[in-house]
Amino acid sequence: MPKNPLKLKKIHHIEFYVGNAKQAAFYYRNAFGFSGHAYAGLETGVRDHTTYVLRQNKIQLALTTPLDPKHPANQHLAKHGDGVRDIAFEVDSVDAAFEAAVERGAEPAVEPHSLADEHGTVRRAAIKTYGDTIHSLICSKNYQGPFLPGFQRREAPGRSTGLLLVDHIVGNVELGKMEHWANWYAKVLGFKRYISFDDKDISTEYSALMSIVMSDNSYSIKFPINEPAEGKKKSQIEEFLDFYGGPGVQHIAMRTEDIVETVSSLKRNEVEFLMVPAVYYEELPDRVGQIDEAIEEIQPLGVLVDRDDEGYLLQLFTKPVEDRPTLFFEIIQRKGSRGFGKGNFKALFEAIEAEQALRGNL
Repeated sequence: MPKNPLKLKKIHHIEFYVGNAKQAAFYYRNAFGFSGHAYAGLETGVRDHTTYVLRQNKIQLALTTPLDPKHPANQHLAKHGDGVRDIAFEVDSVDAAFEAAVERGAEPAVEPHSLADEHGTVRRAAIKTYGDTIHSLICSKNYQGPFLPGFQRREAPGRSTGLLLVDHIVGNVELGKMEHWANWYAKVLGFKRYISFDDKDISTEYSALMSIVMSDNSYSIKFPINEPAEGKKKSQIEEFLDFYGGPGVQHIAMRTEDIVETVSSLKRNEVEFLMVPAVYYEELPDRVGQIDEAIEEIQPLGVLVDRDDEGYLLQLFTKPVEDRPTLFFEIIQRKGSRGFGKGNFKALFEAIEAEQALRGNL
């Protein structure tokens, strides 16, 4: 099997469908430290939707709101609420990537086409993945504009919180569908199974989940895929599927080089995080050994630590950023470890279940 049959280069951007892009942009700028970068809407000649593009280092978010009742985003919003619609890839050749994807079993979402303005031309297509999520395929190597054709530069400097790049993006799928979508990413995109977790790894007294992490050959694009496992009560995956109305992106992990500073900044910006019991930190030194950070420094922030054979990582999870208990974010710093915090799963699950209980959804 070819290692990279579509010649994927990187994640170009992540597009959200949101109910009010102007207000969502304000939130991500002021809470997470993104900067406004580009804009498309009525003022730029776009009549049926508006999109605000935000950046922080290598992370690029596009927030889109429909302006016309006939725009397909309306259906998406009615069913899912605010959420991720598109995980877009930069590719060498859109036509070759699209043809290869369809030949390998992908369902087309958007046929290859060109977009052009005074800054040049971009080629674009899209394929369907789990739920109503798509993967756009974009070739913009000769384009000199701020984002894509039809967008105008609209700078709105934010106060960076040190978020550097997208580490991984997690999808939740229905019971029995995890293997299907893991096989899809292997067959269509040439990804490989990087690591798997079963209900013995990720469980509490009440609920459990299973997960397969799919990765490209360079480990720069990683997509864990979760499905619920049987438990006494409703798992976080089932809660997500219920309130999202089906499969979709559960969380986006963003990497930092200084999690203490990043999380401190995010907390000052009133971003809400899950917190684990104090006993977690009493047991931490015996479990992970020596780390560079002082326990007294990370405990007030709620930062979690896990170690594997390659090193250790530090991570922390926000509470859902929507009214529906769906999308949330992970902040992660890697110090050698390429894992996903297996040693933190139990403490994290218990913290999530406490929030579920408050919502009446456990």
